[in-house]
Formats: sequence, structure tokens, C-alpha cells
Amino acid sequence: MTAGGQLLEGKSVLITGASAGIGAAAARVFCREGAAVTLLARRERELVLLTEELTASGHRARYVAGDVTRVEDVARAVDAAVDAYGGLDAAFNNAGVGAEPKPMHLLDEDVYDSVMDTNVRGVWNCMRQELRVMLGKGGTIVNNSSTGGLVATPVTSAYIASKHAVIGLTKAAAAEYAPHGIRVNAIAPGSTRSEMIDDWLKQHPEMEQVLLDSAPLPRIAAPEEIAEAAAWLCSDRASFVVGATLSVDGGWTTR
Repeated sequence: MTAGGQLLEGKSVLITGASAGIGAAAARVFCREGAAVTLLARRERELVLLTEELTASGHRARYVAGDVTRVEDVARAVDAAVDAYGGLDAAFNNAGVGAEPKPMHLLDEDVYDSVMDTNVRGVWNCMRQELRVMLGKGGTIVNNSSTGGLVATPVTSAYIASKHAVIGLTKAAAAEYAPHGIRVNAIAPGSTRSEMIDDWLKQHPEMEQVLLDSAPLPRIAAPEEIAEAAAWLCSDRASFVVGATLSVDGGWTTR
């Protein structure tokens, strides 16, 4: 940590899926910790409002509207961070989608492709572009997986497969790029207040108590609590953490 006490002081950080939920919380937390942020998401209006909020508070923030499934959009965001802030020190690959939990044989044919395209190909696209500009300088990448990437949870099988794949990609990239001074890790959030889980709980209100009863800490996390873990992994305070998956789940995976 720097003398000023900020985890990310002077660092340029890219955050994907930044228009709401964990991504928007990360933008606020990372800025509070001294980062200059570049925000990437599909919903431009939300990005504009968030960027205005951050800059009005004296932070350095800019946005790029785009989709992580499109390589050219990710490349624009990475290049925007480099152009604005002189480089890219860290990235939080947070963008992801869910799907209505149904038995595998009842899922629509396109569910698997849509979930995997964003949750896995999106992380693949982001890491490839981020690594491109970090080589020779070093950096750190944090990928957002899920407790569903560690164990089977009451969500759709395609989502579970995608989040397991994120952890696999994280470990592979960590082993390959650690010798180049680039640390790659993942977080595995448990139930967190976000559009995805709120919509799911509206459709299945009985599941909220199931979630509360299944963890030693019986509550649903605030997005900021997940963002704090990502900020630490992006910081120099986590300098010896490589290829790890940090569970941020109120103890859910201890059961």
C-alpha cells in the first residue's frame, strides 16, 4: 500500500460489466482506492451516469460502450485506458450473464451459447487484449467466477459450466504469464445483490430463505463487498497471490 493508504493509487484499471451491480460497485471502490478507471459495458446511458458521478467526485473515470463478446469492443476499451492513463495496470473482468434455472433438458437451445459467449469467451477476449498491453510491464487481472464455478449451485447448468471454465482459464493464464510479472486470479462470489439475482428471486421468492440458510453468514452480500475483494487482488498487497480463486461467499462453500 502506498503512503497515502490507497490500495490502487496511481493505477489504471479496466472494469467490465460496469454499468450495474458488482461492476458499478467496483468502479466506486476502485476510484476510492486511488485508481483511474476505464469502464466497459453494453448500456451506455448507465455508463454515462456512473462516469459523471465519479468525475464529479474528483475521480478519474472514462467509459467505452461495448460488448465483451466482440474483440474489437474490448480492444477499444483497452486502448482507451492506455491512451488516457498511459497504460493498463489491472483489470477486473466482471461482465457476465445468467439464465433462468431450469433442468438441462428443458433449456432453450440457445441458452448454452449465450451464456458461454459472455461468461467464457468474454473473459478470453478480455484477457488476450489485456495481456497484450501488460507484457513487458507487468500487471494483474482478476476474473469474476462464482461459487457456481466451484460447486453445483441451484442455477442453470450452462452457468455452472461457464463459471468452472473461468476458473480454468484463470489458472492456465496464471501459470503462463506469472513469469512475465502478470498475476491472474479469480474471485468466486456467493449470493450478491445484483440485477441478476434480484430478478431470479422475484421469480422464485422461496429461494431467498434457502440461500440464507445455506451459509454460516446468513445474508446476501452487497456488491461493494465483492468489489473490495477484487480491489485487494488487483493491488500490490496481493503480490504473492497467483492462480488463486478467492471465495467471497459468507462461508457458503464451507458447508
